[in-house]
Amino acid sequence: MAETGLRDMTHAENVANGERKPDADRKGRNDKNDRNDGGKESLLELIPWIVVPIVVFALIRVFLIGLYVIPSGSMLDTIQLKDRVAAVKVIKPQRGDIVVFRDPDHWLASGEGNDLIKRVIGLPGDTVSCAGNGAPVEVNGKAIDESAYLRSGVNPSDEAFSVTVQDGMMWVMGDNRSGSADSRAHQSDAHGGQVPLSDVQGVAVFTFWPVGRMHVLDSHHEVFANVPDAGTSN
Repeated sequence: MAETGLRDMTHAENVANGERKPDADRKGRNDKNDRNDGGKESLLELIPWIVVPIVVFALIRVFLIGLYVIPSGSMLDTIQLKDRVAAVKVIKPQRGDIVVFRDPDHWLASGEGNDLIKRVIGLPGDTVSCAGNGAPVEVNGKAIDESAYLRSGVNPSDEAFSVTVQDGMMWVMGDNRSGSADSRAHQSDAHGGQVPLSDVQGVAVFTFWPVGRMHVLDSHHEVFANVPDAGTSN
């Protein structure tokens, strides 16, 4: 009984002095390891949620969406200077679409970049013309009302012109016609002011910065709804 009592007392003293039995120490270490392993598993479970969105965004950015900074006021008031726009790369341009395209014939001065943005007015086979001095632009002999997107106070074209768009090309003009060096200003270039469709980077669909000017870009296809087919006239 004395020995038993002594052992009990010794255990009690050890407990009182903060000492633990070996079994208790092992249990504590196992609990700690379990917690560490659980933390590692939780971290591993989070990796797909972090990596997958990054990969998806990168793929979308490379293959579907292009992001561009507007370098000039040629598309006022539809798009402001220094706005950021997103363009969808897989859309085939239609009349009225706002397109981002590579500089076809050194339209830009050195150091100004390689991409431009304008509105598509004519596609292959279309005859685009204007008598100038405030007269409307005509496509295949049909006058179009561009008031939905032209900058207030500017004419459809101050200068007269008439072109037939070649195969694989398009005719583009800025919404700010008096401040846009578009197809009209490059008729003496190698492509006659026309832009290869293969140079299209994408169709601009919305502005995303600054936030206060964020909006969807309207192609105004209705403006061209009554235009006759290419090769015909009204």
